[in-house]
Amino acid sequence: MLLAIDLQSDEPIYTQICNQIIEGMAKRELLPGDKLPSVRSLGADIGINFHTVNKAYQILKQEGFIQIHRQKGVVIHPDGVAKADQLFFTKLQTKLRPLIAESIVRSVSEDEWLEISRAIFDEIKGRSVE
Repeated sequence: MLLAIDLQSDEPIYTQICNQIIEGMAKRELLPGDKLPSVRSLGADIGINFHTVNKAYQILKQEGFIQIHRQKGVVIHPDGVAKADQLFFTKLQTKLRPLIAESIVRSVSEDEWLEISRAIFDEIKGRSVE
């Protein structure tokens, strides 16, 4: 698994790792039960401190995306991820609200917002946009 870490980004490296693993799952590049590199191995592969990788893995574990076993290592949750519930939808709204507000302030129309959202959704789902 190759991650593209942007060291110049304002987004923390551990967040980039989490987001890219979740996107890999969404794209079906990472399937339930797939093994991920160890904390030390991934840190060495991408040239970052293993504590940063550990933080990302702990967040992914806490949110139910991965399991960490002493013998088996780190694996994508073999039972899959829990379906969206009300707590997830509340989290989704909380994260989207400031982006929508900034978009409105920057004169992005609702149609433009929806077009961008659909394009990203389609790209991740692997659907061609026509």
